[in-house]
Amino acid sequence: MNMSLFRGASRSACCGAAMLCGLLFPLTFAWSYDVIDVQHGGTIEGTIVLDGAVPEPKGFNLITFPDPAYCGRISNGRGWRLLYDFVVSPQGGLQDAIVLLEGVEAGKPFELSVPLIEARDCIFQPFMTVVRNGHAVEVVNMDPVMHDIQGYETSLEAGARVLFNTPLVMNFQHRRGDIHAIHDHAPGKSLVGPIYLNKGRRTFYMQCGFHAYMESWAMAVNNPYYAMTDGNGQFKIENIPPGTYQLVVWHPQTGPGTTKMVTVGPDGKLVEQLSLPAPKGNRTAYKVMDNPRFGLEALGHSVDIDPFVELQH
Repeated sequence: MNMSLFRGASRSACCGAAMLCGLLFPLTFAWSYDVIDVQHGGTIEGTIVLDGAVPEPKGFNLITFPDPAYCGRISNGRGWRLLYDFVVSPQGGLQDAIVLLEGVEAGKPFELSVPLIEARDCIFQPFMTVVRNGHAVEVVNMDPVMHDIQGYETSLEAGARVLFNTPLVMNFQHRRGDIHAIHDHAPGKSLVGPIYLNKGRRTFYMQCGFHAYMESWAMAVNNPYYAMTDGNGQFKIENIPPGTYQLVVWHPQTGPGTTKMVTVGPDGKLVEQLSLPAPKGNRTAYKVMDNPRFGLEALGHSVDIDPFVELQH
């Protein structure tokens, strides 16, 4: 397996104009998987921990991006948006790491699903998504501001390639004049826009071109034997056909990931504790700082930023 598939994408941002309220992005490339009646299937469970200090969240000065008042509904109280791309439990368990088995060609049913990514309060939720090859990701806007979704497929050898760049118009059902309005409205209609990943590429990255603190990652899987770690870093994969497979652990901010060959016996149970390395050094230019040149007064007019949705610390 080529682990360069799991390396991060470049962080570019550009702006565009179109009028869509939601998108369906099919992922199209072939893979053979057969559904069989699994006899004496086994289980792999365990914990993924972060090896090293938890990185500080990325900081984004709200006045350098559009819609500072609305997007400031989530901020640190001093005009900064924070992106927590590492969520780690007190015991070191890493949330939102993807654990998957490579090499399973036949097994339990591969249920069809279309993951939903919402733009809500200037956040793409969820941060991590798993999607089946050849299926889709749905993106909808719940905010009364425009978002520009930019998607990239990733590759260490070939670099990042743009998949799409299509803004989402504001959701007109939201009470735009009320900065404290909640999302008690329907999303906009989802539309279809095809995406074709190059052969061998498995991950893609999505960012808002207007609000750089909005990002989401996704991985396309070839079989249903995968899991995403919970808030304690724990995972569980069940009903695995007996055999030897490659166990892959990946998080978009920890580099190429971790792999291990595992053998699942009939009715067997494996308990694994694996780690992913924490980034070292200065990983981003976005840092929280007190600088009067970039304070709210730099806008030249009064802006009331009220972090009432979630006061980040």
